[in-house]
Formats: sequence, C-alpha cells, structure tokens
Amino acid sequence: MIRRILNSSLTLRPIPSLPSPLPKPKPNNFSFQILNSFSSSRMGDARRPSAVPIPSLENSNRSELLRALESSIGTSFSSSPFLPNPNPLILVISGPSGVGKDALISNLRSSRPNIHFVVTATTRPPRPTETHGIDYLFLSKQEFIHSIEKDEFLEYALVYGDYKGVPKSQIREFMAKGCDVVLRVDIQGAETLRKVLGKSAVFVFLMAESEMAMVERLVDRNTETKESLLVRIATAKEEMKHVRNFDYVVVNAKGKLENAVKLLESIIDAEKAKLKVEKRVVNYSIEILVTPI
Repeated sequence: MIRRILNSSLTLRPIPSLPSPLPKPKPNNFSFQILNSFSSSRMGDARRPSAVPIPSLENSNRSELLRALESSIGTSFSSSPFLPNPNPLILVISGPSGVGKDALISNLRSSRPNIHFVVTATTRPPRPTETHGIDYLFLSKQEFIHSIEKDEFLEYALVYGDYKGVPKSQIREFMAKGCDVVLRVDIQGAETLRKVLGKSAVFVFLMAESEMAMVERLVDRNTETKESLLVRIATAKEEMKHVRNFDYVVVNAKGKLENAVKLLESIIDAEKAKLKVEKRVVNYSIEILVTPI
C-alpha cells in the first residue's frame, strides 16, 4: 500500500541537460612554436646536454650571459648585419639654366666623397671658369660624332646648337667601385634617361625660388648675347612645366645653397634606405644591376 501511494504520488520531471564541455583553447602560433622549441630542445633528445643556467642579469659577465642565452634558445647569435650595404645610386639632376646645378653638385661632392660626378661631354667652348675633364669634356664636333658612332654615350642631344652627351664608361667604372654616380643633364636629357634607366635611377629637379630669381641669375651670369638670353629665358619657362616628371624637387634659393645640399643628401639617404626590387637595365648596351638593399 505504501509503495503504491509513493508510486502514484511521484511525478516524472525531465532531467536537466548538463552543459556541454567548453572547447579547449588552441595555442596561438607564436606560443605554440616557442613551447615546441623548448620542449624539443629539452625533452626531444635525451642525449643533448642540458641548457646552461642563465645567470643573473645584474651581476653576470656579458659573454657568459650571451652563451647561456644561446644555449637555452638552441642557436647561436649571428653578428652579420641584417641587411647588406645598399647598392650604388644613380642620381640624375636636371633643371632650367641658371638654377645652380654646378654649384649644388660641387658642394655635394665635398660632403660626400663616395660620389662620382659623371663629366658630361659637350661641343660648346669652355667658359673662362671651366676646366676640361672637371666641369665638362670639351670635344670638337668631329670627336663627338666619332664617339656617337662608337656607341659611347648613354644619351646625347643637340642643345642650343651644341652636342651634349653622358659617357657610359664612367658609370660602369665607378659603380663597379661601389660609388654613387651623379649625372647633370638638361630636361631633354633627363627625359631620355628616364626611358633608358627607368626606376633604377633617382631624378631630381632643381629650381630657383621664383621665376624672377631664375631670370636674374641668367642675366647675372653675363655669358649670353641679347638674343641667346631671350632664348634661354623662354626655354627655362617651358622647362619648368616638366617638374612633375621627376621624383623630387629641390629649391635652390639665393644665399641658401647649403639648405639645398642638405635636402639633396636627405634624398640620397632616403633612397638608400628603401627596399628595392632587382632590376636589370640593358638599353643602349649598358647593364646596371639594382638588387634588394
């Protein structure tokens, strides 16, 4: 009777479901690799000698501490540089007449001995302050044409009635020595070099602080006739339109040449700090290799 009452008074209630177990956390790749490296180094090979205990950082000898760290990590620390020395740089400087290209390059060469200025060949006569082989290679038209026939120029052009050209031999010779090379060319020459060298060279446009300052410099040079002065001014105004085709612009303001030189040095340093893709330039029978820095 009691059993019957108990059975009749019982009500069946559903058994509450137990919560599903939480998934085990997965170690991230970094911690997983570190744990594996230490476990394999300490437990994977019983024949491997145990790691040297790491001494106190405050009182330990530097060499002993480094040896202990190498032993614990399982590898030795290399003293080789992370990156090799940067490759030689080709710097092309251009701009209108009278903006101070020669003065800028002269000061740059004084501050950076490892830079070689590629002396341009020309058929125009030297000015009183210019020296053959230093400022220009002054050639006769016959000598210049003979060099063209021998394919000795990276680029050449007829400018203001005279030929100008960039010799290949100097670029090959000094880049092989690890020197940076600087090319001083007019706007027309810079356009040609852009097609030949592409992104393996850095193109810098040099300008005066204003149009009036540019004209005043041409007048102050006192090297032109009235007619040629007008031609140079008109040409300079037209050349200013090409500034967007260059990688950098440097303003050489009157009395502030030192600032322009420092800016150009900063450009060189920034370009050398870039990671560059390997390229080969084979146009015009000249080969230049630019490898990753």
